[in-house]
Amino acid sequence: MIRSVFLLCAFLSATAFAQYPTKPVKVYLHFPSGGSTDVVTRILANALGEAMGQPFVVENKLGADGAIAADAVIKSPPDGYTLFVATNTAMMQVPLMKKEPPYDPVTAFTPVSLVGRYTFVLVVSPSLGVKTMKELIAYAKQNPGKINFASYSSASQLAYAQIVKTANVDMVRIPYKGEAPSVTDLLGGTIHAVFATPTVTLSHIREGKLNALAVTTPTRSPVLPEVPTTVEAGMPPIKVEFFAAMFGPAKMPIEIAHRISKELNSIIARPQIRELVDKQGFALAGSTPEELGTFVKQQLAAWKQGFEDAGIKPD
Repeated sequence: MIRSVFLLCAFLSATAFAQYPTKPVKVYLHFPSGGSTDVVTRILANALGEAMGQPFVVENKLGADGAIAADAVIKSPPDGYTLFVATNTAMMQVPLMKKEPPYDPVTAFTPVSLVGRYTFVLVVSPSLGVKTMKELIAYAKQNPGKINFASYSSASQLAYAQIVKTANVDMVRIPYKGEAPSVTDLLGGTIHAVFATPTVTLSHIREGKLNALAVTTPTRSPVLPEVPTTVEAGMPPIKVEFFAAMFGPAKMPIEIAHRISKELNSIIARPQIRELVDKQGFALAGSTPEELGTFVKQQLAAWKQGFEDAGIKPD
């Protein structure tokens, strides 16, 4: 009888996984609408909904560098109906930059799939009168404390800190909750520089409203081939990766994680999806849940070293 009950439970469990999803799936995102992460997430969520027969509904849950969205996911039932598209801000900055981390990214979540990697471009206001990294550094040395430099994520903060440390210049970091608001204020003259994505800067660069000085990728970006890399511009290479990935709550059934991962990787391979996402300056890249788990552990070590090298200490 015990064996029969066990087999029945296993059958019912397998049937439930095969039928998943049977209702809408919520996808939390810790950035505001309008930025590259929001645009890419919505493209993929729409495609997942079509492929899996239920809506994948994106909800922008802002605040605390992604910790609020992370907490909502952590506290959700691990049934596959709450997912988290998180970047290095929530997965690296929050646990590494808090003296009392609110969560462990390795144990608090179930890895599903890598989504891809970002291209960031350093853009400045034309009012500074600089068009190269060398000119920006020269201006900063001549005008200490007069450049307001926005940051809205661990990626933008680390890139900013590297310039300050390497060039030994005094620039004022202005924290923002998202990429789009920082670029809006850059255009309005409230701030003078920011590392942002082509999603929100490309048209302004093309129109001459912003000057692009360098991109953070190892090679030049296809959407900004005329802009040098940070290394070409005279800065040391950035060793950490700026990424986005999908997670579920801890103890989510691995069968569901594999089901979502399989569909997501199939979507990422579609030429029409890649064409849409390429315009955002975002390089799609999928993975298995196991590969993402390994990647998170590797990046935690790299980001820890990066923060230490940049002189950024936990608060």
